[in-house]
Amino acid sequence: MNRVVITGLGCISPIGSSVAAFRENLFAGNTGISTIADVPDAPDGNPGVRYTQAAQVFDFDPSQHLTSGVIAASNRNTQFAIVAARQAAQQADLLKYHNPGDIAIIMGCACGGRSSEEHEVKGLYTRDARAHPLTIVRTMSSAGASQISIDLKITGPALDISTACASATHAIGLAFHMVRSGMATAAITGGHEAPLSFGFYRAWDSMRVVSPTRCRPFSADRDGMTLGEGAAIFAIETLESAQARNAPIFAEIVGFGMSADASHITNPSVEGAATAMRKALADANASPDEVGYINAHGTGTQANDSTESAAIHQVFGARAPHIPVSSTKALHGHSIGASGAIEALATILALQAQRLPHTAGVTTPDASLNVDVITGTPRPADTTRPVAISNSLAFGGLNAVIALRRFS
Repeated sequence: MNRVVITGLGCISPIGSSVAAFRENLFAGNTGISTIADVPDAPDGNPGVRYTQAAQVFDFDPSQHLTSGVIAASNRNTQFAIVAARQAAQQADLLKYHNPGDIAIIMGCACGGRSSEEHEVKGLYTRDARAHPLTIVRTMSSAGASQISIDLKITGPALDISTACASATHAIGLAFHMVRSGMATAAITGGHEAPLSFGFYRAWDSMRVVSPTRCRPFSADRDGMTLGEGAAIFAIETLESAQARNAPIFAEIVGFGMSADASHITNPSVEGAATAMRKALADANASPDEVGYINAHGTGTQANDSTESAAIHQVFGARAPHIPVSSTKALHGHSIGASGAIEALATILALQAQRLPHTAGVTTPDASLNVDVITGTPRPADTTRPVAISNSLAFGGLNAVIALRRFS
């Protein structure tokens, strides 16, 4: 089987719309969480919810990147995807060395063009208005994969995966397996989401899992998640092709594991999360002793952080309290289908810099979890443990974990 490496990175995120800006803010601990700004279709722009904070992208202007025709035919989430995919493909110079028909596009997007749909539904229900003729192409979840293929002229397999908060990690894992097996010689993969609409804010408010203050995972006083938006997309290919043309290699993808809790639609299970982590390590042919960093799903809810910590103990046993763990959601929020990709980007940059990002906002780590939460400032990586895992544990009990190895 082929070894698979990452040769291109791209992102649009609340902490930067370039990888350079994302890296700087990641290690500086600069959060992209701020007061919720004017929300389209909400009365006076106010969604009327019990929380005030979200992680929004403010520096993205589609007219700087896309034609008026593409802008008209796409939702914000798809526009994020096109631009982030361009960044990754151009950095890797992927299309110069791979046949477009041999490149796959595997994306994760769970919410689709939610804001476009809500706007049209509002007109329909209140004025019996005609829906905009581009409503369907703006709202379908697969629009990102389609528009990337059109923009980059890639003609290989292209599809979208929708598994709630694990969408992007499932997408990266599938793309990894396709390149490893030889089904594709390269892939564009990751996740994109722009779900911060009036109805989305209100629906999450009703679930009572959003922080009334600000997301601070693994903190003793944590009180919920903070919603976000963004995209992170990667160019991946075989190690052989990357080395043949001296392409930049940011990390190696070595394993992918997935599982289903099969127990409850919102209450996560320890066994399900542990199974996905074990499978990722087995797929990587890596031992638990090789793992030097865990980028946790770490939503900041009581249920997630306690369940994920218990799963880490189940997988790593006596080593569990000594493996550095962080959640970067306190910086970029929880962008649902895109979050696994944004967290994979943080993990890749950590492996490359041999520097582990801290969990921002923690007042006092929750001692009952008994995990080594990185707080305060980034921490030097243990160079003798080159493997990192990134967890995504979705509502519905759909779990996905990727394992990455520092490349040297």
